Amino acid sequence: MRRLSLICACWFLGMQALGQNTAEEHWRAATPAELEAALPARATVQREHIETEMRTANGLINAKHQVIAVVVLITAGYASDGKYSHYLLVQSPIELEDNLTLKPGAYAVGWRRGENTLEVHFFDSLTGAERGSETARLDPAKGHVESFHIWPPADHKGIQIGRFYMHYTLP
Repeated sequence: MRRLSLICACWFLGMQALGQNTAEEHWRAATPAELEAALPARATVQREHIETEMRTANGLINAKHQVIAVVVLITAGYASDGKYSHYLLVQSPIELEDNLTLKPGAYAVGWRRGENTLEVHFFDSLTGAERGSETARLDPAKGHVESFHIWPPADHKGIQIGRFYMHYTLP
């Protein structure tokens, strides 16, 4: 009887620990209130404090309250006009499909259109130093066009910019 009780207790504790790991790794779409709490109303991009358009914000949050979120920068009238279009906040590493890993930090994002691709550039928000680039490919299957959308891993595990798409993984 003791042996059975011990086996049951070990099984229960193991399942409880497994459930906690799953909860910590679970990412979901962040609510507007969570995005507003995480993203700045004015993003620091080099020496400028550029207003953000909070109604365009979207992103992910996990059980540890780490956020990966993006918002449009209103760059008209700033020196960065034409170079950056979005502000990206990364609180947990994210690896993009061409092996670019973005470490926790703040990034200014800009892009250049190609024939059937977007060349997406990621810059350190504070210094303006380029941290890497990634190619987003045209995805004709996507009907809904979004300026910049980070899909939860359970849905698409991708980032959509307009009609272009790039995959990511969360290490």
